Amino acid sequence: MHEDFIMVGRDLATSGAVTSHGGNLSRRERDAVMITRTGSMLGHLTEDDIIESSLAACGDPRDGRCSVELVVHRAVYEQTDALAIVHAHTAHTIVRSLLADEIVPLDSESLLRLGTVPVVSHSDTIGSAEAGALIADALRTHPVVILRGHGPFAAGATLEEAYQYVSCLEASCRILDWIDATGRDVIPYR
Repeated sequence: MHEDFIMVGRDLATSGAVTSHGGNLSRRERDAVMITRTGSMLGHLTEDDIIESSLAACGDPRDGRCSVELVVHRAVYEQTDALAIVHAHTAHTIVRSLLADEIVPLDSESLLRLGTVPVVSHSDTIGSAEAGALIADALRTHPVVILRGHGPFAAGATLEEAYQYVSCLEASCRILDWIDATGRDVIPYR
C-alpha cells in the first residue's frame, strides 16, 4: 500500500540524502496525513513505519509516534496544494544554507526545475510551528525550500516528484561547491 514511501525512503538513504534515522516523508490523503514514524530508518521502511494522523492539529493520540516534523508537514498541507512532502538532510544543501539566503543553481536542469531556492531561518529548527509557517509560506511559490542548517523540504503531487526536487537541489549544490573549489569564474551559457 505504501510502495511510494518505501521506494523514496530507500532512494534517500542510498543516495546519502539522510542519515540512518534522519529525514521524513508524508503524503496527504483527504483529511489525513500519512507520515513516517519518528526515528524510522527511511532506507528500511515497513508498513508499520507509516503512521496516519489527522490533518488538523487536534491532539490525535497517534501523533506521538509520528515524525516530530508533523507540525511542519501539517502547515504545508494547510497552506499549499501539496500532496506529498520530502524532508532530507542533504549535506551540500545544508552547507550552502549556512552561507546564503538563497541558492541560485548554475546547472541548466536545476535552474529549469527549481529556479532560485529560498533559505528560511528560525532558531528552533526541529518540529517548530514557527519554522513550519516559514516553510509553508515559501512552498506556496517554490517547489523546495531550505531551513537553514537543517535541510530541504520539498512539496509535490507525489513523493517521487518531491524527491526529485531534493535530489536536483543537492546535485546543484555539489556543482556549486566544485565550482567554488576551482577558484575560477563560471563561463556563461551561450
